Amino acid sequence: MRKIITGAFVSLDGIMQAPGGPDEDPIGGFRYGGWAAPYFDEAMGESVGEMFANPFDLLLGRKTYDIFAAHWPYVAADDPIGPLFDRITKYVATRNPEFKTSWQNSQVLGADVVGALKALKASDGPDLLTQGSTDFLQTLFRNDLVDELSISFFPVVLSRGKRLFGEGVFPGKLKLVSSRASGTGVTVNKYVRDGDIVTGSFEFEQPTAAELERRRNLT
Repeated sequence: MRKIITGAFVSLDGIMQAPGGPDEDPIGGFRYGGWAAPYFDEAMGESVGEMFANPFDLLLGRKTYDIFAAHWPYVAADDPIGPLFDRITKYVATRNPEFKTSWQNSQVLGADVVGALKALKASDGPDLLTQGSTDFLQTLFRNDLVDELSISFFPVVLSRGKRLFGEGVFPGKLKLVSSRASGTGVTVNKYVRDGDIVTGSFEFEQPTAAELERRRNLT
């Protein structure tokens, strides 16, 4: 059984669009491309290295696949990530039935993306790691396919852009497995699924007259 692990760089207000550079994804007039780069230090490099330390295949939306395919095969030979990404399998989710992959060891998931993902999860092999792929993540979340999340929260507010969690995501609890802070204030958190939401109450056992009136006036 393979796990799907979401890896994401996220602003404090939940934006994950174009962390790597101004021309990465300016769709929608996004003006802050490259917002994550100034926060990278040795600790962030170590956390990224740890994410890639265990065997994995990449699971990417088509736009992120295009970004990666135009970058990682062309990095310097001594960059450890480029050869790693070249070597592993890249699974691509796309709505375009005519899409052709341009990067070695790449496979298109096909028209039934959810069915293909369920079959991959049930198969033998390394875990499936997402990077970026904001639109594709919503499909994963809506169909409750994500097992772990590795989220790096950056101390910046971007106000608008593509968000990690859209409407219709799975409701449920997450358990914090590990957390650390970089010298630049980024918190790197690993979460696993932890069952259904449990609710409680801080209200009085017997509501006050003012509280009852407040409830009557709710619209």
